[in-house]
This record gives sequence, C-alpha cells and structure tokens, in this order.
Amino acid sequence: MSGTSNVSFPGEGYNLDLLRQLEAHRPIKMAIILALGVMITLGNVAVVTVISSAVPGWSRNSRYFLLSLTGADSAFGLVVMPLNLCVSLVKDYNDGPDSLCHVVAFFNAAVYSTCMYTLASISLERYVAVFYPLQYASLLSRKRALLLIALAWGFPPVLLAPVSWPQGIIEVRFSAASLVCNPTYSSNVAYSLALTAFIFFPCSAIMTFCNLRLWAAAKRQRLKMKMRSRAGGNGPDVASRVLVPVMTVYYACWTPCMVILIYNATSGSGVPEWVEFVAVWLPTSNGFLNCIFYFWINKSFRRKFHMLLHKLCLGLCPSAEKLLGCAKPVGTSAVPVWNNNNSLNERSSSVSSTCTLLTIAAETYI
Repeated sequence: MSGTSNVSFPGEGYNLDLLRQLEAHRPIKMAIILALGVMITLGNVAVVTVISSAVPGWSRNSRYFLLSLTGADSAFGLVVMPLNLCVSLVKDYNDGPDSLCHVVAFFNAAVYSTCMYTLASISLERYVAVFYPLQYASLLSRKRALLLIALAWGFPPVLLAPVSWPQGIIEVRFSAASLVCNPTYSSNVAYSLALTAFIFFPCSAIMTFCNLRLWAAAKRQRLKMKMRSRAGGNGPDVASRVLVPVMTVYYACWTPCMVILIYNATSGSGVPEWVEFVAVWLPTSNGFLNCIFYFWINKSFRRKFHMLLHKLCLGLCPSAEKLLGCAKPVGTSAVPVWNNNNSLNERSSSVSSTCTLLTIAAETYI
C-alpha cells in the first residue's frame, strides 16, 4: 500500500530532464532497497532460530504470534523487495500497466496489510495476558490464537484481490519514484479509502488502545512499588522503555505511507520523488525494527540467542572453549504462575512490556 507520485504517470510531455534525474537516482534507490532487504532477512533469520524452540517466560501462544510477525516481516525481504527490484529492472518509465504489475502490487499490499494485522494481534494478546491472566487460557485458547493468526494472513488477500485483476476496479502503474508497482488510488477513491478503513485505522486503534492501557497500568504499578520500597524504587521504567518506542516506530513508519495514499486518492495529485520513495519504503524498515523492539530488547530472548550462539561456536570449534576460557552459559528458567485450576504453568505473557505488572518476573523479560 503506497502513494503514487506525479512522476509515476508518463505522458506525451514527459520531461526529459526529470527522466534523466530518475535514471540517475535509480542505482541509489536500488542499493537502499537491497540493504533494507538484507537487514530484514538476517534479523528475522536470527529471530526464527531462537523462537523456533521454547524461550523461557514465553507461552506457546506468544510464540505463535511472534512467529507470525517474523513471517510477515521476512516477507518484506524475501517477497516484496525481490519482486519490486526485478520489476524496476525490466520496466521502462513509459511502460503502461500490465498483469505483472498488478500481481506485484497485490503482493506488496497483502504483505503490508498482514504485518499491520499481526502487530494488532500481538497487542491484543499482550493486553489479555496482563489484564485477564486467570482467564487467559479460556479467552485466548490455542485454537482461537491460531484462528486470529489465520485471519491476519487470510483476510488481506481477500480484501486486496481486486488489485491483482488487470482491467479491474482499480488501476496499477509502475512508479518511477518509488520503484514499485502502485495502485492508482485516485482511479477508485471509494475502494482506496475502504482499504484504510479496514486495515490501517482499526489496526492502529487496537494497538493504541491496548498499549496505552498497558503503559498506564505499568506506570501505576511502578508508582506503587516506589512508594512501598524503602530503597526509593529506582527500578527501570520498563513501560517507557518498551511501549513508547514500539508505538513511536509504528506510527513513524506507517503514517507517511497512509497520508500519501489518502492524499493521492482524494486529490489525484502526487508528491515529490524522494518523499514518495521514503514514504513507500518506510513500512518495510518496520520489519527490521520489529526485530529490535519485539525481540532483541527482551532479556530472555537475548539469553537464548547467546546460548545458541555459544553452542554453535563450540560445535564448529570445540577447542575454542579452552583456548578462550569460555564458560558454559547458565540457562534461564521460566517464571511460574498459578492458573485458574491451581496448576503450575509458564507465564503467558509475550514480551517485556507485559511483565511490568509482575515485579518478580521483571528481570526475566527485560
């Protein structure tokens, strides 16, 4: 889902100077896209390596949702970027719409939308885990969690199917500014605005509501700890350290793209070349930043990663342990809690921000 610039619409009066400028900028843009793709792919490969097995303090449902996010983020580097790089190499600026562009635009929009739905699902799971811990197993059972993930992956292709149809309800053209195949949103204003109404706005509303409630609850809990602690309660402000960056990065990456989409749909006008390029590719950078804010910032994840890296190094070079004087990493244990049935289970919280309400487990998640 992206905006469309004026430079995306070639015509009889196409400016030769502008064409030369676009051609000169193409290698720079392709290098940026390629670098983004490599960073996203490597970051998510490391994430999958760790969370494919149990991580202390993370429940099975949490791992399902986070694996879904990793899959959506990986699609940026493995699907969206290769497809658009190939199209940018074979398409000429004066080429009109074709079937390939429609298919590429469909995959672009589907991956972007799936990522937003997945982020909203994680926020919802986090909210239920913190505010309804005793009812978590019944409210968000394994079956319901998988259905929610299936919805995040299955609904966008259905909603965006018209984008893949040549001569359909919305036009698609190759954008010389962003080097992607873009829907021409002004060709069907109602459908374009409906996409934002069904994808961006509800996902943003869910994420904002859930994370604001979590942030407020964590702040209250930290204030209580500070008042009760004789030492002054100078513990880390986990809520601000995790939730604020998560929401700031989300809106910084996705809002420019949505603003340009709405602007193009309602006015039929485009934006300057580099403004479009940055706005279109900013959401893909969210695929790399998610690796940091949803995984690397988590203490349990880092410990598990170090353990796996240690095992890998010793497997490749067993003599390195004696040579370097390495000690075996100490494993971490999950923090237990009692559920409705008074049975001992692993904490159902997903990431560090959910654990701010459990003072005993705070260091396990950060």
